[in-house]
Amino acid sequence: MNRIVEIQRLLEKSSDESNPTAEALVEILRDVQHIAVVGLSRYLEKPARRVPSYLAAKGFDVIPVNPRADRLLGRKSWHSLEDVPGPVDMVLIFRPSPEASEIVEQAMARPEHPVIWLQSGIHAPEAVAAGRAAGHTVVQDLCIFRVHRALIG
Repeated sequence: MNRIVEIQRLLEKSSDESNPTAEALVEILRDVQHIAVVGLSRYLEKPARRVPSYLAAKGFDVIPVNPRADRLLGRKSWHSLEDVPGPVDMVLIFRPSPEASEIVEQAMARPEHPVIWLQSGIHAPEAVAAGRAAGHTVVQDLCIFRVHRALIG
C-alpha cells in the first residue's frame, strides 16, 4: 500500500489532474513490455537517455526513435514513430512540448492502441484531451522513472 501512496504523491506533483490513478499506473507498468521512446537521446547525461536505459535494465523492450542516430542502447534507432515495426505497448515522449502534439497524434494512429506517456515537464493539453476522448490511456507531465521506482520500492 505504501507504493500506491508514493505514486499518488507523484501524481499530485503533476500538472495534469486527469492522469490515470496510481492503481492504473501500477497496472500499466505491469502490462507494458514494448516501449517506443520518441526522443531517446544520444547523450548519456540527459534524462532522455538515462531513463530509457533504466527501463531497458529493468527488462522493458526499449525501442529507440531518434532521426539523428542509427543505433541507441545497442539497437536500431527508427527515424519516426510511424517507422517502428512490430508491437508497441507504450509511446514514451521525450520531446519538447511544442513537438508533443504531433507525436501524440502519431501514437494514436498506431494499430496497437498504445499507452501514451509524456515525460515530466512535457505538455500537449489539446492532443492529450483528444487522445483521452478517443479512448487512449494518456499520462502527461509525469516521470516514468520515479513512478517505476516507487512501484518496485
